[in-house]
Amino acid sequence: MTEQAGTAPQWQLVLILWGDKYGVDELNALIRQTVARASSAPRVVLISDRPRPGLLPQVVVRPFPEFFLRPEFCTGGCQAKLAMFEAGVVPDDLPAIYLDLDTLVLGDITALFSLAKTPQTIAIFQSALLPFGALGRALWRWTGGRRYARGNSSIVVYHPAHCGFIAARFRALFDEHGGFGIRPMIADERFISWVAQPVMRAIPRSMAVKFPTEFMTPWRWLNYLRGALPWNRRRWAGLIAVTFPGLNLKGQDLAVQPEGFEFVDRKGRRLIWSDRALGPLRRRTIDYYSALIAQDNTGESQ
Repeated sequence: MTEQAGTAPQWQLVLILWGDKYGVDELNALIRQTVARASSAPRVVLISDRPRPGLLPQVVVRPFPEFFLRPEFCTGGCQAKLAMFEAGVVPDDLPAIYLDLDTLVLGDITALFSLAKTPQTIAIFQSALLPFGALGRALWRWTGGRRYARGNSSIVVYHPAHCGFIAARFRALFDEHGGFGIRPMIADERFISWVAQPVMRAIPRSMAVKFPTEFMTPWRWLNYLRGALPWNRRRWAGLIAVTFPGLNLKGQDLAVQPEGFEFVDRKGRRLIWSDRALGPLRRRTIDYYSALIAQDNTGESQ
């Protein structure tokens, strides 16, 4: 893979990896598929806790700031991800899109930059009933930050030149309290939503979704009902990206399951791996990972 036709990068693809839960092959596959579908060339930046032998040679590897590699930051709260906002880690000359490594990229991810109405805008998934926007901002102000719209950071659209305050504020509060002194600090996505509430925006479900939120419910009948709705099927056919929840449910593992396979997560949400429940997304997932397998077998980029 090379930058498209040798052109200068127009944006940055940011990835984060610590530990050994994901292999370099998975990382390279995500990069290749994202770049192949993008309308303009990115600079690819990996924030890593160690060298990654076998990584695509043009990837810019930036070391994790030691502060964000504390053991308590590398568990369920994923505060280590806030390193993407640390000044000097990601170059600040270009806008950026961060992707979780369990992301299925089905289209031109650069379309997400249309959400950035100002350079200060940060776009993530909506994860609570209170929406990002005027109402969320007003409640955030009226309650002194005790109530605010929250999101999920599986995908983050941002400009590194304007987001250094997020990491700086987290560092300051952690030092001030000697730990997680206020509730928004318990998870990276809560902290981003809280500290940057005035500039937050939701990634619309017409563009990208989290797989469990969009396709899993506790009730089999509801999964089938949602899969039968024509407006859902049209929307799913046009999704740019789908993020999976991690090691317990990977896209590549789903792609090889038989029709009708079911999975129940720890929250009691049920996945039904069928066209009836998932509409066009099941076939799009199978085709995506089939292309990756073919690419691995031939040693050629798609």
